[in-house]
Amino acid sequence: MTDVIAREELAAAIEAGSVTVLDTLGAGYFEKAHLPGARVLVESDVESTAGQLLPDRGAAIVTYCANEACRNSENVAVKLRALGYTNVRAYRAGIQDWADAGLPVEEGA
Repeated sequence: MTDVIAREELAAAIEAGSVTVLDTLGAGYFEKAHLPGARVLVESDVESTAGQLLPDRGAAIVTYCANEACRNSENVAVKLRALGYTNVRAYRAGIQDWADAGLPVEEGA
């Protein structure tokens, strides 16, 4: 099971620029709304894209999806760990929790 990160800690890490945030929902959802500075990485692309997108296997990475019922963030985090990424956590509450808390989201690609 992947370690989790709370909304407040994630917000502070995003503000500090100390984390890479991965939207695991896919491009269509990403264009509608995503966490600030997030990048897209879906489960089916982890093996082929992670090395290029995430060259530092020790960097802080947080995955997220829609809400706690969505398993995408967990699935991507597990695959990243299997590839040797050592500092991966999931924001399980997802973008729904983020937006409901009134935190900023970005739109577009």
